[in-house]
Amino acid sequence: MAGPLAPERVPDTTTDTEFEVDRPWVTIVWDDPVNLMTYVTFVLQELFGYDEATATELMLQVHHEGKAIVSSGPRERMEHDTNRLHAYGLWATYQRDA
Repeated sequence: MAGPLAPERVPDTTTDTEFEVDRPWVTIVWDDPVNLMTYVTFVLQELFGYDEATATELMLQVHHEGKAIVSSGPRERMEHDTNRLHAYGLWATYQRDA
């Protein structure tokens, strides 16, 4: 009769992605060839309550850099924000903050 078996060693498969829980989600507005800059500024003010200066700064970031983060928080809220931007005809996505 054999003695007791040693417990099986399980390799540590923990990855950096498992620790992404702490990283917030963000909503990104992308540059598009359709919407006027004044319209993008209006939408940012309307949906997020930004003052005109902040909305204009974000719009210019979209225009010059191709994108801007317009909100951050829990995934569900970022998905909701993205859907609201789509309803206004803007190109938007959400993702984990880098």
